[in-house]
Amino acid sequence: MKTLFLTALSAAVLFISGQAIGAEKSAREIVEQAELNAYYSGDDGRSAARMIITDNQGRQQMRQFTILRKDQQDGGVQDMMIFFSRPADVRDTVFRVVKQVNDDDDRWLYLPDLDLVKRISAGDKRTSFVGSHFFYEDVSGRNTDLDSYELVSENKDSYVLKGTAKDPGNVEFSYYEVVIDKEHMLPVESTFYNDSGEAYRKMEVLKIETVQGYPTVTHSRMSDLTNGGQTEMQFRFMKYNIGLPDSIFSERSLRNPPAEWLQLRD
Repeated sequence: MKTLFLTALSAAVLFISGQAIGAEKSAREIVEQAELNAYYSGDDGRSAARMIITDNQGRQQMRQFTILRKDQQDGGVQDMMIFFSRPADVRDTVFRVVKQVNDDDDRWLYLPDLDLVKRISAGDKRTSFVGSHFFYEDVSGRNTDLDSYELVSENKDSYVLKGTAKDPGNVEFSYYEVVIDKEHMLPVESTFYNDSGEAYRKMEVLKIETVQGYPTVTHSRMSDLTNGGQTEMQFRFMKYNIGLPDSIFSERSLRNPPAEWLQLRD
C-alpha cells in the first residue's frame, strides 16, 4: 500500500510538473511570436521617428531621428543604427546596436562634439535613452531568453503574461506584466513593478498601422508612474525590405552616415 501511495504521489508530481512546463512553453511561444512581430518585420526597415519628452512639470523637449535596421536572422542577430537630426544638441549623434542571441547586445553611442564612440555597458542598458523615459534596452528590445514567463490570463482579445528576470541582480524591476494583442500579436502594454509590488513604469501602444502587410506600432508612450513625466514615440515614412547593405552597419557609419539610405520618402 505504501509503494502504491508513493507511486501515485510521484505520478501526481510529474503531472503537475508537466503542466508547469507546458504552460511555460505556451507563454514563451506567445512572447517569441510577439517579439518577431514587434522587432523583426521584413528583412530590413527604415523609419523616421520623433520623441516628445515631457517632464513632471509639463516642460517638453523633442528628439528626431532616423532608424535603419537589418535582420541577419529572424529572432536572432540584428543590426540597428539610429541617426539623430534634431535638436541641435543631439544632431549627428548615432546609436548603434548589434542584437545578439545568447549574449548581451552590443551597443555604442557616437558623440560628435567629442568625436567619441562610447560603448554602452550591459549595466547601463536599463538607463535613460538620450534623456527620454525609454531605456536603451527598450529601443532595441529586451532579449526574451533573459526572462521566464507565465500566462496570467487570457480573453478573446489579448493575453496577459508575467515576466520575471532569470538574473534579478541585473535589472531594477521585480517583475513586469505585458498585454499582447491577439489580432496583431504585438505587445500593447507593459507595466513594471518594484520589490514592493508597486507599478512604477508603463509602456502603452497608442496606434498600430499596417505597413506593407506588417502590423506596425506607429505611436507609443512610456510613463514614469512614480515621479511623473512621459515620453511619446511617433513613427512615419516606414518602409520594409528596402535592401540595406551589411556594409552600412559599421563603426565607419557612426562618423560618416550613409546619406543615400537616410533619405525619407512616402
